[in-house]
Amino acid sequence: MTPDPAAIAAAVVAHYARARRDLPWRRTRDPYAIWVSEIMLQQTRVATVIPYWERWLGRFPTVRDLAAAPLDDVLAHWAGLGYYTRARNLHRGAREVVERWGGALPGTAGGLREVPGIGAYTAGAIALIAFGERAPLVDGNVARVLARVFAVDDDVKSTAGGKRIWALAAALMDGLAPGADPGDLNQGLMELGATVCAPRAPSCLACPLAAACAARRDGRQDELPVVPARRGVDELPVLSCVALWIERGDEVLLARRRPEGLYGGLWELPQGDDLAAARRLVGSRVTVAAAGFSHEQVLTHRRIRVEVRPARLAAKARLVGPRDPRYDALSWHPIAGVLGGDVGASSLTRALLDRKSPWSRTSTPSPSSKRGTRRSSPASPPSATTSTTTTSARPRAAPPRASTSSSTTTTRSRPRSTRSSRARSRRSTARW
Repeated sequence: MTPDPAAIAAAVVAHYARARRDLPWRRTRDPYAIWVSEIMLQQTRVATVIPYWERWLGRFPTVRDLAAAPLDDVLAHWAGLGYYTRARNLHRGAREVVERWGGALPGTAGGLREVPGIGAYTAGAIALIAFGERAPLVDGNVARVLARVFAVDDDVKSTAGGKRIWALAAALMDGLAPGADPGDLNQGLMELGATVCAPRAPSCLACPLAAACAARRDGRQDELPVVPARRGVDELPVLSCVALWIERGDEVLLARRRPEGLYGGLWELPQGDDLAAARRLVGSRVTVAAAGFSHEQVLTHRRIRVEVRPARLAAKARLVGPRDPRYDALSWHPIAGVLGGDVGASSLTRALLDRKSPWSRTSTPSPSSKRGTRRSSPASPPSATTSTTTTSARPRAAPPRASTSSSTTTTRSRPRSTRSSRARSRRSTARW
C-alpha cells in the first residue's frame, strides 16, 4: 500500500515541532543569516558549523558588512570549513546584493537565483525558510527518508531516481495542511534524515513514519536508498608537490593563491611540482635542506602528498614577487596566528604548520577535523572534506636551532609567541 502524502506530511511536521534540535539559525528569519547557514551546511556537519556560523555573524552581521570586508578576512573566518569556493561565492554574492538590490536579498527563489553563488537548492531553502515560499526541497537527508518510506529502487542520484524523489517531495508539499509552515515540513524531513533515518542503523522505533515506511515493512532499510558506490582511497587521484618551510623568528613565509582555482585566495607554504619549481618561487637566494618530512591528506575527490623541505633565505635577502603564476603575494606570518585562524589557510597548511618545526622528530595531531555523516548537497549522500590525514617523518639534518635524538621521540624547540601579528603580516606583504 502506497503511503498517503498528506498523512506523511502531517506526521513530519508534528515530529519536528516536538523533537527538533535547537540550532541557532532556526531562531531567525533573517534571509542573510539563513543564506550563510545553508552555504556552510553543504557537506559539513551541523556540530562543526555552529561555532563558525556564530563567529561569522559576529564579524559580518549584515550583507553590507560582508561585502565591505577584504577577501583575506573572509577566508580567515572560513578557515577550517573546507570547500573555500563557498566563502568566495558568499563574498561575491554579497557585493552583488549590495550593488544591485541595495543590501536586501530578493524575496523569491527565482530572484535569489540571480545572486552569484546561489543555486537552485539554496535559493529554494532561503525562500522557503525566510519568506515562506511553498516549494519542495531535496537534499541527501530528504532523499534517504523518501527513498525508504516510498521504496524508491532507482539510484537517487540518477536522472530517473532524482525525478522520482522530487516528485514525492512535491506531493508531500501539496498534501500539507493550508495553515502549516512549509519550512517545518522540509526542515522536518531533513531533521529525520539527520537524527533518526541515518544512513546506517536507522532508529526505526523512534521514527514517526515507521508504520508507513515500505523499507521497514520489507526489512530493506540497509538496501535503500540506492546510491553509486564511492571510490576507495587507493582509487583517488594523487596530487604531489614540494613545499618550502622558511622561518624568520616566529614567522613563516607563505604564498597566497590567486582567487581562481584550487585553494583560491588562501595562504600556504610556497609549493611547486618538484624541488626546483618550489625553489624558483622564492629565487636563487634560498638554501634548501637535503631532507624534510612528508605528509598525506585524503580529501573527498583526491589525495594530496606534500614533501616539506626546510629552507633558509640568504642573509639580508629582500622579499620580492612570487615567480609562479598560481600566486599573487608572498608574506611573513606568525605560525601561531595561522594556527589560530588569523589568516585564511587551508586545513592542509595548518596541518603542516602544526608540527611546530620541520626539524622536530615528533608531530602533533593534525587540526583537520574528522567528519562523519554530513548534511550533503542537494540529493547527494553524505561526504567528507577530509577523511584521513597521515604524516610520516624521515631522517634529516637538523639546523642548530633545534635538538633531537635518534633514540627518543622527545622534541625540543624554541617557544613561539601566541600573539596575533596581523599588522606585521600586512606590513611585510609584497603584491603584484
